[in-house]
Amino acid sequence: MKKLTIIRIMPCVLLAVMLFTSCGEKKQQKHDTTQYQTMVVSRKDMTLERQYSARLTGRQIVEVRPQVSGCITRILTGEGQAVRKGQTLFVIDQVPYRAALEVAVAARKSAEARLATARMNYENETQLQEGRVVSDVSVTTMRNALLEAEAALAQAKAQEVNARNNLSYTEVKSPVSGVASMIPWHVGSLVSSNISEPLVTVADDSEVYVYFSISESQALDLIAQYGSIDAFISKAPAVSLRMNNGQKYDQQGRISAVSGTVDAKTGAVTLRATFPNTGGLLHHGGSATVVVPTHRTACIVIPQEATYELQNRSFVYRVVDGKTKATAVTLFPQNNGQEYIVEDGLNAGDTIIAEGAGLLKEGIEVKGKKVKK
Repeated sequence: MKKLTIIRIMPCVLLAVMLFTSCGEKKQQKHDTTQYQTMVVSRKDMTLERQYSARLTGRQIVEVRPQVSGCITRILTGEGQAVRKGQTLFVIDQVPYRAALEVAVAARKSAEARLATARMNYENETQLQEGRVVSDVSVTTMRNALLEAEAALAQAKAQEVNARNNLSYTEVKSPVSGVASMIPWHVGSLVSSNISEPLVTVADDSEVYVYFSISESQALDLIAQYGSIDAFISKAPAVSLRMNNGQKYDQQGRISAVSGTVDAKTGAVTLRATFPNTGGLLHHGGSATVVVPTHRTACIVIPQEATYELQNRSFVYRVVDGKTKATAVTLFPQNNGQEYIVEDGLNAGDTIIAEGAGLLKEGIEVKGKKVKK
């Protein structure tokens, strides 16, 4: 009798278990439909920032090299010191160049004396010719001697100028104001104009040039946005700099040049930004990260997770009458890695699925919504 009762109860238990499981699945499905995160599209101002690795150079970088040969007798600057334009940095042995100048001066004076004698002889010969004392040939000979003396004087003067210049070159001066590099030479070193290393490098870093590269497509987008390269340079917003220690540089710079060519190997276009360096924090040869902003006003901004791509087009899912509806959108070429600016396809007030768009499909019922802030 007991066994019969158990047999009769078992179907009821199984039925109850099946009903409970079915209800649980329905509740779970209902729970899933309410987890689609949505947002109401609105307009706002947006600043996009893109970061690029950059290298730094001084406004003027000059390798100072000797123009004459000789041993260094004096070094008049220190490594890392500020120098002025025209300041003497090195002195090369002047003794042989002073002697060469004295020889040149003596040669010039001798040539002047010979010229005076030749001119006097020519004048006398001309007077004798008027009295028909000498022949025309004799006068011509004296005139040629005068011309030869004049040429000799011109040559002597040129040699004197050359000797004087060589002597002046023994004092190696800075062609620009700036900061001196390390000095690989010492007093007594023999140097010449063809040395492999410069005596010193002077960097004018009152302003610093920051060079960075963008892709060709980004350059074309910028030109299209501003109309021309010149318009981009004049109207582009100020850029900022993050130094190699991670700190933000306290002064802003301006984009001052865009390369007119595309690197054939990398497909990149080089840009130059100019930063003031009044505090001397930026150094020639350093590296940093340049941050380029793009300002947009009253634009529609959506999360990147709200989009998906199909056949090279971007789509979002709008919520229309409680169901998902695929909508093509046009996106601004630049983004900040988290959000997109929508240029066409959405209007303020539209409700869209805010994330996981790539996992959805058309016509899914959205019964509940959780607004994304």
